[in-house]
Amino acid sequence: MYIIVVGGGKVGYYLAKELVEEGHEVLVMEKDPVKAERIAEELGDISLRGDGCEASIMEMAGFGRADMVIAVTGDDEDNLVVCQVAKAKFNVPRAVARINNPKNEEIFKKLGIDTTVSATAAILAQIEQELPTHPLIPLLTLKGGGLEIVEVKVPENSAVVGKRISDILLPQQSLIALIVDEDGVPRVPKSDTVVRAGDELMAVTRTENEDALRSVLTAHATFGPYGPIDSQGR
Repeated sequence: MYIIVVGGGKVGYYLAKELVEEGHEVLVMEKDPVKAERIAEELGDISLRGDGCEASIMEMAGFGRADMVIAVTGDDEDNLVVCQVAKAKFNVPRAVARINNPKNEEIFKKLGIDTTVSATAAILAQIEQELPTHPLIPLLTLKGGGLEIVEVKVPENSAVVGKRISDILLPQQSLIALIVDEDGVPRVPKSDTVVRAGDELMAVTRTENEDALRSVLTAHATFGPYGPIDSQGR
């Protein structure tokens, strides 16, 4: 594959190094002459000094034959411009953008960027796994459909504890795809599978339904005269 990396900082340098070692044809575009020279000295003649946001420089770099463009500068706006021009003007099959501010992720997706990578969001996700105040953790955004794979740990007092999968009323376009019990044993759920306290549920849902899914799976059970009443009034 011919892969163009825009941004020759630490991320771009080590990314290019790994890609070269895997046998890919790689070009790194970098405005800073010192960084561009370092890449040339240490990785070989794979650097091009120039602004990766300029169409003329992109043409010189061979964007028209690139299989993938990866924008990893320290500026989200630059990364967005690179990816948009790569796809709109040069028809690059796949564009990947580094995001420094996680709040920009939704904008990038709406503007057609294939893949976004946020180190900040990844670190926060790892932290949230250790915090009981975050019962639902987004794991992966699925391309093109507004769907996410999320992880939910079922608390002991949840209304769904002891219920069969078929008896749980999930939000529209949501499903439970995998259950991992407290011993780390995975199970593919069936309609009669019973949810237990401490189970980790891997679910697929639409992004806008995250809050509703969290409410269904983690809401506390209440008790009426004939026993527990779940969050769905049953």
